[in-house]
Amino acid sequence: MPTKSTPTSKSKSKSKSTPKTKSTATSTSTAKPKATARSGARRRTSDRSRSQDAIAVLTADHRDVESLFTKYEKAGARAFKTKRTLVDNIVRELVVHASIEQSVLYPTIRRELPDLESDVLEALEEHDVVTWELSELDGLDPAAERFDPKVRVLMENVRHHVKEEEGDLFPAVRAGLGRDRLHDLGDELQAARGVAPTRPHPRSPDSPPASVVPDLVAHVVDRARDKARDLIGGDQG
Repeated sequence: MPTKSTPTSKSKSKSKSTPKTKSTATSTSTAKPKATARSGARRRTSDRSRSQDAIAVLTADHRDVESLFTKYEKAGARAFKTKRTLVDNIVRELVVHASIEQSVLYPTIRRELPDLESDVLEALEEHDVVTWELSELDGLDPAAERFDPKVRVLMENVRHHVKEEEGDLFPAVRAGLGRDRLHDLGDELQAARGVAPTRPHPRSPDSPPASVVPDLVAHVVDRARDKARDLIGGDQG
C-alpha cells in the first residue's frame, strides 16, 4: 500500500503543476499586447498634453503682457531707462502676439466659425489701433511729456481687447472648434511665432494672404534691428 500511494501522489502533483504552468504562459502572452496598447495610448496622451491648445497659448501671452504693464505702472516717474526697456518688451510681445493671431487664429475662425465673423473684424480694428500706438512709442524718448500718457492709453486699449477676447471670443472658439483642433492650432501659433515681426508696421496688411510676404520681410528686418539694439544697449551698459 505505501508503494502504491507514493506514485499516485506524484501523479496528482504533476497533473496539478502542468495546467498552472500553461495558465501562466497564456496569461503572460495575453498581457503583453495589452501593456503595449496601454503604453501607446499613454504616449499619445503625453504628446498631446505637452502641447498647449491655441487658447492657452494666447492667454499666456496676455498674462506676460499684463505683467509688463504692472511693472511699468510701478516704475518711478523718472525711471526713464527702466520704462524704455519695459516698453521695448511690450512692443515686441504685442506685435508678435497680434501677428500670430492675425495669421493663424483669425483666418481659422472666419473659415470654420463664420458666425464669429463680426467678432474677428472688431478684433482686427482693435489691433489696428494698438499697432499705431506701438509705432508711436517705438522710437519715442521716455522722457517726452507724451510718453507716459501714450503708454496708459495703450494699456487701456489692450486690457479692453483682452477682456473681450477672454470673456466672449475664446469661449465661443473653444466650444466651436473642440480640443483636438485647438491643439493643432496651438502648434501652428507657436510655429508662426518664429517668423513673426517684432516691430509695429501699421501700414502693412493685417490678414493673409496679403500679409504673408510683408510679414516675412518684416521678420528678417526686425530681428536684425533687435540684435543691433541689443548690442548697442549691451555696450552702453
